[in-house]
Amino acid sequence: MTLIKDITDTMEQWAPLNYQESYDNAGLIVGNPQLKVTGVLITLDSTEDVVDEAIKKGANLIIAHHPIVFSGLKRFNGSNYIERTIIKAIKNDIAIYACHTNLDAVMTGVNSKICDLLDLENRTILNPRNFEDEVGSGMVGYLKTEMNELDFLKLIKKQFKAGCVRYTKLLDKKVKKIAVCGGSGSFLLSNAIGADADVFLTSDFKYHQFFDAEEKLVIADIGHFEAEICTQQLIYDYLKNKFTTFATHFSAVNTNPINYL
Repeated sequence: MTLIKDITDTMEQWAPLNYQESYDNAGLIVGNPQLKVTGVLITLDSTEDVVDEAIKKGANLIIAHHPIVFSGLKRFNGSNYIERTIIKAIKNDIAIYACHTNLDAVMTGVNSKICDLLDLENRTILNPRNFEDEVGSGMVGYLKTEMNELDFLKLIKKQFKAGCVRYTKLLDKKVKKIAVCGGSGSFLLSNAIGADADVFLTSDFKYHQFFDAEEKLVIADIGHFEAEICTQQLIYDYLKNKFTTFATHFSAVNTNPINYL
């Protein structure tokens, strides 16, 4: 018999909770860790629709990349989607677990999966923490064969199924060294420039932040959802190698709040 605690303990062996950023809320957010697992549903975000999907599939554990709760809630009266999602999960004995910036930080985590999609070699942490080079923010690696800039941007759009790619001025040069950061990565721009990356692939750049590239590299912003949806496959593969006593499902719910024309 596999308990929810068995799953969360295994996840935390891979991505320890103490690796998460100070603002984060990774871990078991809702649910009794001693309950038997009937099924696992993997998603990028926990929403009401995802909880409904878990109910239909007989899964009593949702594993999300993004925490449904980041800070304290003073009321549970269903006034917003966070409260409604939590209430529905509790009513239906569904646990919600988040593996967020702690999974971003490990060498075999989200950024590694992004590198897999680009087939990057010789990978290293872009901004390693002082205590351990195998833990930190972002990643940098090399294409097997250099490409021209526009072809690489088209490859990104295809591999990540991006609705669009926002990018800075092309520099009329071949690209080979690529820096990546799943989710919001603008805070790593100086690290990407310092690493002599040709392209920095991430998301959530603001208008004026694009100027900070200073024609030293190309910023490629593919959108937050698109930069992290690969996390579902990453978690699925990890759990399938560890457990065989319950069904593990990909969520079919598109939780991306952004649409493109």
